[in-house]
Amino acid sequence: MKIVKNICQELIRVENVFAAWREFRRGKGGKRDVLLFERNLEDNLFALRDELVAGTYCHGEYRRFYIHDPKFRVINKAGVRDRVLHHLIFAKLYEVYNPCFINESYSSRVGKGTHAGVADLESALKTVSRNFTKCVFALKGDVKKFFDSVNHAMLLEIIARKIKDTDFMRLIENIVRSFGDNRGLPLGNVTSQIFANIYLNELDQFVKRGLRSKYYFRYADDFVILGEGERELSVWRAAIDEFLHNKLALRLHGRKTFIVKHGRGIDFCGYVLLLHCRALRTRTKQRMFKKSAKKFGDFVRGRVDGHGVAQSLSSYFGVLQHCQGWGIGNELLCGDHC
Repeated sequence: MKIVKNICQELIRVENVFAAWREFRRGKGGKRDVLLFERNLEDNLFALRDELVAGTYCHGEYRRFYIHDPKFRVINKAGVRDRVLHHLIFAKLYEVYNPCFINESYSSRVGKGTHAGVADLESALKTVSRNFTKCVFALKGDVKKFFDSVNHAMLLEIIARKIKDTDFMRLIENIVRSFGDNRGLPLGNVTSQIFANIYLNELDQFVKRGLRSKYYFRYADDFVILGEGERELSVWRAAIDEFLHNKLALRLHGRKTFIVKHGRGIDFCGYVLLLHCRALRTRTKQRMFKKSAKKFGDFVRGRVDGHGVAQSLSSYFGVLQHCQGWGIGNELLCGDHC
């Protein structure tokens, strides 16, 4: 493993702090807290940098709110000052760790994402099944309550193996321990995305090197492993659960982790891969119809204009173009679901 040293002084250079602000601000121009911070932008950014230079920075409190999209989630939002630092830290950690991640890790990485994950899994299915002439099984895995369960001490120990910079590690610990009681990552932090990939890279390396699985694909806390037999996948499931428990203080979700035959459909990254076709996940379709019906209703009541409806439909068709979704598209256009 290549060790990284002396990165904090470069990290907190003025131009890097301002670059982190620009990255943070994208798409947030109308937010009240962002506008307030921007009124005294230079003073606020230089004050943040002065704290970083002096080693006196302390992470602020979070504001909690709730969303239902599609399921109930608790979002914890840090202040603007802290979120600017999050982007600064994210950029450096991404630079250091991205080359270490396996190719089949798809969450929060440039050039990856859900569509790349589904395409790679689909290609692997075709290879393993010899163009769909052989039976293929998949272990569909889900890490139970992952973001709530990340152990702070273990995460910091993993990062400290590679990064030998006391000042930088002090900043990392400040962010990690700003939330939860020795466990948990807040869903509202951009740093939680890179922390999650660093933490679960331990699992990735175990599966690829320890179990020698050739066909393993992960997006966030969901993963799929392909195999030709249920017995081998059952052994791997037990080994993975033991590894998660012993090394990362995590567990597989009992109900959401199972072995399935390819012909019955493999659910990954919002799509279901069937023999010779890719379908939209049922829950995603239902959520799409529900949101579309609400948007049409708002249009009829004059709450949104036609441009708002067109934007929503455009985003839905962007999803549907990656699967056999023309029938769903016709329903959206005709309003049959309303």
